Amino acid sequence: MVTPEQVVQQQLDAYNAKDIEAWLNTYSIDAQQFELHGNIMASGREQMRQRMEARFAEPDLQAALLKRTVMGNIVVDHERITRNFPEGLGTVEMLCIYEVTDGAIRKATFALGEPARIFADSHSG
Repeated sequence: MVTPEQVVQQQLDAYNAKDIEAWLNTYSIDAQQFELHGNIMASGREQMRQRMEARFAEPDLQAALLKRTVMGNIVVDHERITRNFPEGLGTVEMLCIYEVTDGAIRKATFALGEPARIFADSHSG
C-alpha cells in the first residue's frame, strides 16, 4: 500500500508536470480543499479540475518543496510556488496540509503567503 507521503509526492509531481488527470487521481472522488480556518475552495474532483485547469495553463507554474513533515496520515508541505500573476512572474509561499485516507488525499488545507519577487512581465510593452 502506498504511504501518505508517497501520495502527496505523487500529487506534487503531477502538479509540476501539469498533468491534471494524474493530479486529480491523487485525491479521493469526494475530496475537499479548504483555505486555512475553513473557507471551502473546492469540493469533489470536478470543482478541483475547474480550479486547476487555468493554473496548469500558466507557463511558469512550478512548486518547490522547502520542507515536509509527516505525522501518521497527515502530511504538511511548505512550498514556494512560481506563478504567472497578473502583475508578472513571481513566487508565493504556501503551507499545504494533506489528510490521506485509503491511498488518496481526502482533505487539503492551504495557507497562502503574500506574493513576492514579482518581476515585470517581459511580454508587456
